[in-house]
Amino acid sequence: QVQLVESGGGLVQAGVSLRLSCAASGRTFTNYHMGWFRQAPGKEREFVAAMSWRGSPYYTDSVKGRFTISRDNAKNTVYLQMNSLKPEDTAVYYCAASGSWAVGFPDQRWKPNYWGQGTQVTVSS
Repeated sequence: QVQLVESGGGLVQAGVSLRLSCAASGRTFTNYHMGWFRQAPGKEREFVAAMSWRGSPYYTDSVKGRFTISRDNAKNTVYLQMNSLKPEDTAVYYCAASGSWAVGFPDQRWKPNYWGQGTQVTVSS
């Protein structure tokens, strides 16, 4: 059974950093795209960042220069380093994964096969 388990969320003040982790199990994700979406209250789920199975990173414009995605294939884990956090980054962050054939990668049109349960990130002003 495939599982994606996020960790690292929390309540922080604006300007600080957080690192989210997503540990995958149930199969090897070396040849899978992995990434992050987020959903704020009252809003649709939005693409945040992703890393292709080849290691190329992609970001939505609002996080470019502040967030960094990385992956450790040996640990089947993907990370999201979030710096200079803003109140508008407040959301539930979801880890996602898909095969390299997934339609729409690497932006809002991406349709991952697998999702984590989400981790809350709250940034106070």
